[in-house]
Amino acid sequence: MKKDIILAGVGGQGILSIATIIGAAAVELGMHLKQAEVHGMSQRGGDVQSHLRISDNPIASDLIPQGKADLVISIEPMEALRYLPWLSNDGWVITNTEPFINVPNYPEKETVLAEVKKIKQHVMLDAEKIAKDLGNIKVANVVILGAASPYLGIAFDKLETAIREMFGRKGDDVVNLNLEALRAGAKIAKELN
Repeated sequence: MKKDIILAGVGGQGILSIATIIGAAAVELGMHLKQAEVHGMSQRGGDVQSHLRISDNPIASDLIPQGKADLVISIEPMEALRYLPWLSNDGWVITNTEPFINVPNYPEKETVLAEVKKIKQHVMLDAEKIAKDLGNIKVANVVILGAASPYLGIAFDKLETAIREMFGRKGDDVVNLNLEALRAGAKIAKELN
């Protein structure tokens, strides 16, 4: 198995937490892992992206060539569009529908979402609303991860284990909230496809 994943968003949205969870689950399965992160002006709402490559065979490079990504997982819809050149013809885009408007000329939300809908294989969901309904908007990133989970090629229980390990020191309430977020995202993805 091999998966090349682009994780995209805006600083502070939890992109690197998603990478950590996926990476921990992959390592738990004995897989090889390479990751390259680009931190933009993350404290000012700038672009943040990560190339995450997992495989059961050794990986030579930590960068994904254009046109070869299996997944673009984004917490911000415009950022999903930014990384479409990396998506393979049969790849999936998983994105939040709610924009993080950090520039004065941000396009209309409907225009951005219409572009995402042109991608043959996509999952779009309002992760922020789901997270708020669960009690904390900060888990929107884990909702997105849950929506991407059917396409990762990693057993769902390994993602749950990684969440328990990552958030365990923060207490059971935080762990359980993140597990609920993961499950809610996975449920939405199954309903949409």
